[in-house]
Amino acid sequence: MEALVPAFLLAALTQLCDKPAMLTAILADRYGRPLTVALMAGIAHAAVNLAAALGGSLIGPMMTPNARALLLAMALIFGALGAIGSNRVKDRLDGWKLGAFLTALLGVLILAFGESTPFFTLALSTGGQPWFAAAGASIGAFGVAFVAALLGERTWAAIPWRWLRILSGIGFLIAGCWIGVNALRLT
Repeated sequence: MEALVPAFLLAALTQLCDKPAMLTAILADRYGRPLTVALMAGIAHAAVNLAAALGGSLIGPMMTPNARALLLAMALIFGALGAIGSNRVKDRLDGWKLGAFLTALLGVLILAFGESTPFFTLALSTGGQPWFAAAGASIGAFGVAFVAALLGERTWAAIPWRWLRILSGIGFLIAGCWIGVNALRLT
């Protein structure tokens, strides 16, 4: 259970400022079905995090504790870099004529594979209890998607996410460097 809470917190912090939440808000407004879009976004996040947890459970036994810590440090540092980047959705999926279910599921699934949350899930899964890491990350991501869908695009975009992005990026960077230095035994 020790991976559940960190995975939840990392996913929630990352998702608040990331593209899948914005896409969820856009699609909820477009289709007028926020609960359906949020549910499909949650399923997409769960699928991505389960795949990451499976990968972590496969490579975890082959890794030393220091290698696991270094992987987590790298995930945090890459998460910091991702937090600094843009959260604008380049493709609003206007041309997709698949309906609320499939557009939300596939759109969020594609975006979720390229973000930091699955990397955090993978890193936390290598330490054991991968399904708790997947559950925590999925619940955190679903919570953010649910709120984004209920608020809609205009309200979600009006929230000043810039400062949260900067603060979470700095926090991820500091934690990643600290864990990395300890993993490399430089202290």
